[in-house]
Amino acid sequence: VGLSFSFEAIIFLILILVIIAFTFCCCCKMCASQTSVEEKVLRYETFLNERLKRDLQKVLKSREKLYTDVSEYLQLKTIIEQMKVAELPKGELRTQVDLGCNFYVQAKVGDLEHVFVHVGFGFFVEFTLDEALCFIEKKVAQLRVRGDLLCKESAEIKSHIRLVIEGLRELQFGPGLR
Repeated sequence: VGLSFSFEAIIFLILILVIIAFTFCCCCKMCASQTSVEEKVLRYETFLNERLKRDLQKVLKSREKLYTDVSEYLQLKTIIEQMKVAELPKGELRTQVDLGCNFYVQAKVGDLEHVFVHVGFGFFVEFTLDEALCFIEKKVAQLRVRGDLLCKESAEIKSHIRLVIEGLRELQFGPGLR
């Protein structure tokens, strides 16, 4: 697996190097005035608030949506398994369907051997019960891998936020002081 860095990661690393270089320079007491430090602090705070925190919110929102999708697929899997175990009689099945906001209507299901499953991008595919279970297993595994990647990405962004905050502390108060 090769390493690939996003544009934001490269900018972040450059930012950290600048903070470290500036910190060592300030230790010599031969550096820029206090207004220069305040300007740099303001730029780093802006980067922190407008870039890193916004990126973290996007990743967390994506992860939450993904977990919702996994939950819905697992719920469908459970329902299909219960239908197979119950060995419902051939013919119609009467049920209630939630239209949203807890508004339920009566429904008749004529074919108990097939289900329509959302496969992505607004498409639904008609599956037999066994085919649906196989698809759900594969889809849930795929979503879990994506979820793991989003968890790692959020942890990386959180560590970047901590590093920038630590760099800001050193800029404002000097190394070793908190």
